[in-house]
Amino acid sequence: MKIGLEIHVQLPTRSKMFCACPTDGVAPNSAICPTCLGMPGARPSLNRSALEMGLRLAKLFDCRIPERTWFSRKTYFYPDLAKHFQVTQYDNPVGEHGVFDFRGKPIRIRRVHLEEDPGRIKRVGRQGEEMSLVDYNRSGIPLVEIVTEPDLSNPAEARQFLTDMLTEIRHTIGLSDENEQSVRVDCNISVGVERVEVKNVTGLRNMERALKYEVVRQTKMLRSKKTVVRETRRFDEERKVTLPARKKEFEEDYGYIGEPDLGVYNIRAIAESLDEKETPLTRAKRLCEEYGMTEGISRQLINTSMDLCDLFEDMAAAAGTKASLYLVTDVISSNWSRIKGILDEDLRSEIIEVARRYSDGSVNDLEARRLLRALFSDEEEDTGSTAKGDPALLEAAVEKAVSANPGIFDDYAKNEKAANRLIGDVINSTKGAFSSQEIVLKVKERLERGP
Repeated sequence: MKIGLEIHVQLPTRSKMFCACPTDGVAPNSAICPTCLGMPGARPSLNRSALEMGLRLAKLFDCRIPERTWFSRKTYFYPDLAKHFQVTQYDNPVGEHGVFDFRGKPIRIRRVHLEEDPGRIKRVGRQGEEMSLVDYNRSGIPLVEIVTEPDLSNPAEARQFLTDMLTEIRHTIGLSDENEQSVRVDCNISVGVERVEVKNVTGLRNMERALKYEVVRQTKMLRSKKTVVRETRRFDEERKVTLPARKKEFEEDYGYIGEPDLGVYNIRAIAESLDEKETPLTRAKRLCEEYGMTEGISRQLINTSMDLCDLFEDMAAAAGTKASLYLVTDVISSNWSRIKGILDEDLRSEIIEVARRYSDGSVNDLEARRLLRALFSDEEEDTGSTAKGDPALLEAAVEKAVSANPGIFDDYAKNEKAANRLIGDVINSTKGAFSSQEIVLKVKERLERGP
């Protein structure tokens, strides 16, 4: 079985690929102009931000970047293309012959190229009486297409691969993960000799379902001595099946010609000038190596936020890895949605100070967690070693714990560590109202007095 993916990612630019129309039009056909509609005399102009994002992704996958690039017209007739051709890259994309390291397995990247999105067709009305309406707001939206070689071995691996790749892509070009429609995948799969393409699948789960269905369908056909036809299919999300769409086109069917209204672009120098940031998966690997954490924890941190990783590394530098990792993966991670909106230099310094006190033993884990929660909720924090509660309440809590453990005095006489059971009960019942030092002293004092 061989699987290759064609991943279409909408680039997060404010304007379209070849005109100044906004990319966030809401009402149908509200963000259009003569250029994105392909009207006679309209002249396209390349969006530099889109070009730079494409080059960043080509560098991410270690592609060969040519000295120059240009665009072509991909001709086909369909209502969502008002001008009857799509401006894309054919014979000289922004990147070729790259590789993506998927958990130790190299997945070859055939090409990375830029193109514009067509419009959207919406069918309305009762079955058999449908009308087709076209919204051209998406016409001209900038896309980058990443084409892999057929190096993936099964649907589950394809989903894991795309998950990792999207983690890197989103960080590299600032793509939000909130809009699932910003990523579409064409899945190419062959169980035998001939391959089938499933077009325009959205969502990781749907991609895996479409591939699994094709595995079963093609396997049954081959076992029945039937021929798998080279074709393009679509995935029905409700029925979770793939259905025939059309016979698979070949490249020559599109009649590519050079785009005469756009020039030739010198891109090698632009690519070299772009800074390269540490990507999430590279950072996850480094965190494992430098701090001795597991791969699961490192991925948990980067999946939560790269800013959380920054905070952890600042804490580790001041308070050591063990204490910092405990606090980050516990109280800080669970409150991150609140923290990220208020995290400034002052709060960062206060968090690091709590980690330092926890590391040197000035406060225990319960106190450190209580101090951090106070910082995050803007409550008045307890920075001393004295309790906030009434001493009489502590006395009552100790007596209640003694009553619930009638054999505690005999156990304590044999082994002083028996006091730990009582100490734990009092800590839980007082819920942070007293410091651990006070509780330990009060419990041992009561046990020394006897029954």
